[in-house]
Amino acid sequence: MTEKKRKIEIFSAGCNICQTAVEQIRKEACASCDIEVLEMSKPDVERRAQDLGIASLPAVVIDGQVADCCTSRGVNLDVLRKAGLGRSRA
Repeated sequence: MTEKKRKIEIFSAGCNICQTAVEQIRKEACASCDIEVLEMSKPDVERRAQDLGIASLPAVVIDGQVADCCTSRGVNLDVLRKAGLGRSRA
């Protein structure tokens, strides 16, 4: 019986932070993990990320599900406004 591979997708901007995440994930992966690094500079990858609700990078999707560590991030205008966005320094 053939072991089913676990699909790991890493959405990356190609920056050093993303590259470090890719290296860490590759180090932790097992032989049954099929890792694919997806570059956000490609329009089809960007569309897929939007469809999945990915709002910041790097982001990891395991077997079609965005990992909990990669959800609920991205720009939050309410938080930025509380920090001073849109107001002069007086």
